Amino acid sequence: MRLPERQLAVLEAASATDERTVAEIAAETDLKPETVAGAAFDLADEGLVEVGSATDETLELTDEGLTYVDDGLPETRLYRAGLDAGADAEPASMGEVIGGADLDGPEVDIALANFARKGFGSVDGGELSVDPDADPDADPEATALAALADAGGEELDADALDVDEAVIDQLDSRGLVAVGESVTRTVRLTDDGVDALMTGVEATETVGALTPELLASGEWRDAEFAEYNVEADAETARGGRKHVLRRTADRVKDVLVGMGFQEMEGPHADADFWINDCLFMPQDHPARTHWDRFALDVDRMDGIPDELMARVEAAHRDGWGIDGDGYHSPWSADFAREVALRGHTTSLSMRYLSGIAGAELEPPQRYFSVEKVYRNDTLDPTHLLEFFQIEGWVMAEDLSVRDLMGTFEEFYRQFGITDIRFKPHYNPYTEPSFELFGEHPETGEEIEIGNSGVFREEVTGPLGVDCDVMAWGLALERLAMLTTGAEDIRDLHGTLADIDFLRNAEVSY
Repeated sequence: MRLPERQLAVLEAASATDERTVAEIAAETDLKPETVAGAAFDLADEGLVEVGSATDETLELTDEGLTYVDDGLPETRLYRAGLDAGADAEPASMGEVIGGADLDGPEVDIALANFARKGFGSVDGGELSVDPDADPDADPEATALAALADAGGEELDADALDVDEAVIDQLDSRGLVAVGESVTRTVRLTDDGVDALMTGVEATETVGALTPELLASGEWRDAEFAEYNVEADAETARGGRKHVLRRTADRVKDVLVGMGFQEMEGPHADADFWINDCLFMPQDHPARTHWDRFALDVDRMDGIPDELMARVEAAHRDGWGIDGDGYHSPWSADFAREVALRGHTTSLSMRYLSGIAGAELEPPQRYFSVEKVYRNDTLDPTHLLEFFQIEGWVMAEDLSVRDLMGTFEEFYRQFGITDIRFKPHYNPYTEPSFELFGEHPETGEEIEIGNSGVFREEVTGPLGVDCDVMAWGLALERLAMLTTGAEDIRDLHGTLADIDFLRNAEVSY
């Protein structure tokens, strides 16, 4: 019998009584493990060896997991900072505790998302309380990370780590460990293989490629060519792709441009005047306190026209028009000029409708934006601290609620959504107003997807607009939830995003 050299080497290294691993044979023959595996499968096809396999789950610490082994989990650091701030006795300012925990960037969201889940305490209205009976030292997730680090942290057999499977699943979902599979292949001689070795096997040189030299010399006629297994599993190659939210945003822009809209743009950090005052939001409204807005410690914004400021102040104090009454509440021009992160992109609408942004204001006009906004909300499956809002408005004569509803029906129809429901609502800046709801395709749950209405005269009058303006703010992430089937907004973006979901999700429309 004649066999290629690599096959003969594997045949001679195999045992008829014991299963030898590919790694052991590779070490003995000085062949690469993949070469040994290929030769073993070829020998198995000839019935000379049997190839077995065993699959084990492996765990490996990610870079983020290694960081938390050294520094501690964000939620644990938040808990200890809360204790230092006395939050076990009475609630402490969340900002103070976060500063004391030395949390930065994404770690803040991670800490808040896991703090209550683990029973470390609660966050309510911008204040944090800690449970003095909680024991972060007994946290199974932290214990598992430490055990994995002590064991080497790389390609550890999961069975060798005595950790509950649910804890591993949680660490995997947080991206702190990478769960994989390790396949161990074994080789054992068959009776035919033993007989072949006893009767004698000669080595023959195999050729892996047909070269010009073989053709020119004619040696190709006597050469033995290596076989290729075209059915062998290849390594998965993942190319780059556009993020599901960006694809949804691009589709939204295409749809609105197709409906005759022009795009707006403007600053993320803006004066409270544009964010709230122009919207007829009283300055003592609860949503304008530091609990709900992200104020910035910068100089007040100049450049707001004094005449416009005076008209808006008059609307707040005394109302606008014959029947206007206003709020008769405190008003401060200094507060109006203070700078904060915008809580909605309606600040762009105010800039454009006032003419300060240079927009064409001869009706009819249609404008939109798809931009990020910032709110001090509690994180949950449908709320984030920052998200994208689809802002839009139409200026025309004699607009009605039916015009607004029809616009939404046409917009969402472009995404295959035809079951939009409308619910009357109150806004300080629109009358009439209503919220929009859609049904989640996976859970069947009805979720709010937007807010809308016709701007009140107290909004349009001070801006110098003398015709109807209907406007809306829609949630891009919630639209993406309806079109992709994502059940948690945090699966779409952020530190807890599901990478497999992002790789495979398709935007349906």
